[in-house]
Amino acid sequence: MINLMYLVLTAMLALNVSAEVIEAFRTVDKSLVKSNKNLEASTSSTFTSLAEKLKDPLVNKEKLELWTKNATEVKRLSDEFNTYIEGLKTTLITASGLKKGENGEDEYKFDDLNASSNLMDNDKKGQELDAKLKEYRTKMLAIDPLIDSGFNKNFPIEIDPNAGDATTKSFRMMPTVAAVTLLSKYQNNIKNAENQVVNFCHDQISKVKVIYDQFAAIVGQSSNYVMPGEKVTIRAGVGAFSTTARPVITIGGSSIPVDAEGVAEKEFVADGGGEKSVLVNVSYTTPDGKTESKPYTIKYTVGTPGGAAVMLDKMNVFYIGVDNPVTIGSPTGWDKTQVSMTTGTITAGTSKRIVRVTAPGTTTINVTANGTTTPFNFRIKRIPDPVFKVGDGKVRMPTVSFKGQQYCRAELENFDFDTKYSVVSATVYFSGANFPNVQMSSLNGNSLAGLASFIQRCGPGSVVTFDNVKVSGPDGTRVIDGKSIALY
Repeated sequence: MINLMYLVLTAMLALNVSAEVIEAFRTVDKSLVKSNKNLEASTSSTFTSLAEKLKDPLVNKEKLELWTKNATEVKRLSDEFNTYIEGLKTTLITASGLKKGENGEDEYKFDDLNASSNLMDNDKKGQELDAKLKEYRTKMLAIDPLIDSGFNKNFPIEIDPNAGDATTKSFRMMPTVAAVTLLSKYQNNIKNAENQVVNFCHDQISKVKVIYDQFAAIVGQSSNYVMPGEKVTIRAGVGAFSTTARPVITIGGSSIPVDAEGVAEKEFVADGGGEKSVLVNVSYTTPDGKTESKPYTIKYTVGTPGGAAVMLDKMNVFYIGVDNPVTIGSPTGWDKTQVSMTTGTITAGTSKRIVRVTAPGTTTINVTANGTTTPFNFRIKRIPDPVFKVGDGKVRMPTVSFKGQQYCRAELENFDFDTKYSVVSATVYFSGANFPNVQMSSLNGNSLAGLASFIQRCGPGSVVTFDNVKVSGPDGTRVIDGKSIALY
């Protein structure tokens, strides 16, 4: 696709729109660089897992030593080759007048047609790169016979080790910005190869069965100080829970069923006033067949209403675009209480009210009771950015799972309000395995149907990057961080 993009660039230059084409190359290059960083993070997590296996007394130490050594050699070869290509990029942009721009970013003559030809053709660096591509493939497959059999026919770098120089001609009379993008694509292939082979090494180490042999009863409560009418939630369970532990939990004399995490939960409304207590008992069976029981007494205090008070039902800030529920306390009747707000609106009523705000900053709720006004100051914030997700939202996904996805989404994580965002649009790039050159498409809405033809081409080693993701929510439209998904 890079050569095709060059032909398109040449045609568009005749129409005096070369700036748009150059910007398109820069966008693709930035996407490849971001994809490379995601692959580096994925590979790093795999090495962390290998290191953690050293602590496992049941792991096959011989296999662990062998495949950790193989994975380390994969990383060494990949780092060396990646550094070499980075050096070519530096030489190339330096020859095209590299300098620092006003914003601190590197600038050079993006449309220089001579630099890539001089470096790759005249200086024979293209021929050298072609040889190193073949050498890299050969050395990677030679690390272990299992790696050779697993990747000989589908190695992420698609090059015939027995063919002549097929690389140099790709750089002839190519604008510098396109040549840099092509080199980034080679780096992306290297990162893909490294990630796939390191994960292959990791998978060769036998998995071990984890046996939970340490147990502890866990009991907690939502609050130890409440006001009349508020709810108290008590949670109880067994640490390191497994189905063989068979916990039986009673809260306040009532048997409470446990959920999938081995936790029982009971919610009730506080009444009266002063110190209260609830008896909790947790019984479970240990692996040796013994039954153990742990009693706990949960204490909490029910407060008595005093002066005026304003309590946020969600958290200590108001969010723009959503209903913010608040609870207002007053020592007098509501016919003798006035409530006002400096910025935003608050509904009329008694203790339970709704606040709406429109701009970041601060606001004050004034409660006047018995002729005395008490101010309560709060902050106003935007809703946090939602997270772009496909499927389980992870940056690595089985190919078959990705191909089964029909929709993407923008999901608010760890946000207490029930509000939704929808995807409006995004730019999507396909690279890696089955994509010798980067393919670009667009997304309109949450449906992935428009990408079907590209998705079907994906395979293990493909990387799909969603960039410039625009979403719409209760507070309007915004652009959020995209995501690169590495398929395996």
